[in-house]
Amino acid sequence: MDTLTARQQMVDQQIRTWEVLDPRVLDVLSTVPREAFVPANYGELAFADAPIPIGFGQYMLAPKLQGRILQALSINASDSALEIGTGTGYLSACLSLLAASTHSVDVRADFIDFAAANLRAVPQARVRLETRDAFGPAPWGEYDVIAVTGSLPVYDMRFERALRVGGRLFAVVGVAPVMDAILVRRVDSTEWIRESLFETVIGPLINAAKPPEFVF
Repeated sequence: MDTLTARQQMVDQQIRTWEVLDPRVLDVLSTVPREAFVPANYGELAFADAPIPIGFGQYMLAPKLQGRILQALSINASDSALEIGTGTGYLSACLSLLAASTHSVDVRADFIDFAAANLRAVPQARVRLETRDAFGPAPWGEYDVIAVTGSLPVYDMRFERALRVGGRLFAVVGVAPVMDAILVRRVDSTEWIRESLFETVIGPLINAAKPPEFVF
């Protein structure tokens, strides 16, 4: 099976069936060559309905979850986007084709280098990559959409504070076996609305705070 057919089957059989119906999102997922963003030894799993190991205990998210992230954020062509957790750069490329500007950060320089190389497969994608600990003290600036690609065992408000008024944040909060995917909207300078979207399980963001352990 050729990659174009396999990619389209991924969109039709996995992503659409998980209630991802936004035409712009589906078009981007059909266009970006996912096979160019997986580690070479996992090429045969590029379109599989499963997370893919990318090294250092981290995983590339399953296609249907990436589709849900993009759809939940309702990205406009004039939006500025921030991605926390670059990984292989695949979601970075998708964000870039939907938004006006995209800034992606990862704590591991290895992933930033890998993503930079992978992004050459999508010449029209423009992503500003940065090696940075998302939990460091440096200010973020302001963004219209923020995608946090690792889970937050304890919700951290620093990310929602980087939203412009009207901005949207996607995050997965909690610990296994059940985590909550949420959408946060900033409605004014002092108020945010949090909406539960669905349950899922993904690996924690590196250096994310952990909930206190019970002591008996």
